[in-house]
Amino acid sequence: MQRSVLAFDFGASSGRAMLGRFDGRQITVEEVHRFSNDPVALGDVFYWDVLRLYHEIREALVKAQQCENYESVGIDTWGVDFGLLDRSGKLLSNVRHYRDARNLTAAREVLEALPMEKLYNRTGIQYAPFNTVFQLHAVQKDTPYLLENAERLLMMPDLLAYFLSGVLHTDYSEASTSGLLDVHTGDWAWDVIDALGYPRRIFGPVSPSGQVIGELRPELCTELLLKPAKVVAVASHDTASAVAAVPAVEKDFAYISCGTWSLFGTELEAPVANETALRFNFTNEGGYGGKIRFLKNIMGMWLIQESRRHWKRTGLDLSYAELEQRARACTPFQSLIDVDDESFLPPGDIPSRVREYCLKTHQPAPESIGEIMQCIYSSIALKYRHTLEGLSAVTGKRYAALHMVGGGIKDKLLCQLAADACGIPVVAGPVEATVIGNVTVQLIALGALQDLEQARQVIASSFEVERYEPSADPERMKVAYLQYKKMLGL
Repeated sequence: MQRSVLAFDFGASSGRAMLGRFDGRQITVEEVHRFSNDPVALGDVFYWDVLRLYHEIREALVKAQQCENYESVGIDTWGVDFGLLDRSGKLLSNVRHYRDARNLTAAREVLEALPMEKLYNRTGIQYAPFNTVFQLHAVQKDTPYLLENAERLLMMPDLLAYFLSGVLHTDYSEASTSGLLDVHTGDWAWDVIDALGYPRRIFGPVSPSGQVIGELRPELCTELLLKPAKVVAVASHDTASAVAAVPAVEKDFAYISCGTWSLFGTELEAPVANETALRFNFTNEGGYGGKIRFLKNIMGMWLIQESRRHWKRTGLDLSYAELEQRARACTPFQSLIDVDDESFLPPGDIPSRVREYCLKTHQPAPESIGEIMQCIYSSIALKYRHTLEGLSAVTGKRYAALHMVGGGIKDKLLCQLAADACGIPVVAGPVEATVIGNVTVQLIALGALQDLEQARQVIASSFEVERYEPSADPERMKVAYLQYKKMLGL
């Protein structure tokens, strides 16, 4: 008997709803609805348009049912962002975007009171100025009335699932991105919460990923003429879903979930929150089955996406394929940037910031579109190499291949440069890893699949992968990497 589920995957620039089907041997996915996810700048404030996203969910529920009946619904999104509900369950304000400018100041102020080393030892989460722990300080400082009236904090996928089910629920994988979860116990780090003066009442119980939390609200089904369906809190952080879909046969594997961000890491049974992990800025986030996603957030395709948006605003509407082609025409590793420099975090004129960074670091400033693109590509690839070295240093393991999953693997130049820079083969696929992971966790929750091990075997037999072998001159790569490390003062 075929089993069908509906997976919602929200990224930083778009969202989609896909039907997942399992015939007992193979999984297939079919897109039924796709939509843009456009943040809204109002004055100096940067918001997510959360009500528009809920509207798109409603549209997708109807479209999917016109295709076939689905047993359950699961939602995954990015991490760190949240909504605040009042005591009657109403959303108190629109959801702020993690790129909101207030977060940089908030992060500095929190770390003055609570040093990063202490925070890391407790939560195991790498420093990023937009972590929930810092965002809440900005709320406390700028809009204290919101916290005074808040009864519950819901992370983004939990908030959208609440809109559908009416159930208040906190998923482990998503909560783990907040910088407020105790990495050793899996519960909230209450001492950190108390030290920063955040109200305890807003933090609900943390539940393991993959639970059936309820059903679509009856009034929603009546309004939209929907059949009842279960709501599953999948591994609701999008990277957790993507990692669940990595078709690795080896126990120890390295992966990159490649999209707006490149999430580079491995899967562990227990957290690592020591001095070496902190020095390399690795993070311990939750995964399906209580596993640890030990990884590093790298500012990946964002630099390419935002550069494309900038050029489009100037009248140059270039496709990603055209940008890749222009990059291929230029020599790699001529100029390099730290892709995680805070200057690249806000939206805007990324190409000018790339030039400014190169001039500031006494390098030739790339001028043409192709040179800027090649600079970004080369810098991402060398960041991958440095991260792989750090991963091996912390875990004491060597990795035979690098599994790349997600939409970013459509960029063949990036996959090849990753293989060249890291000096190991890249196994790219599946492209739709996040959705596939979302689907498989739903299937496990429904009893159609036994566990994650079986799910990965099914995924490996259901979707094709592409292999990239290192092809660059190792000595040339060594020189480029030394240049990169010197630029960063490593």
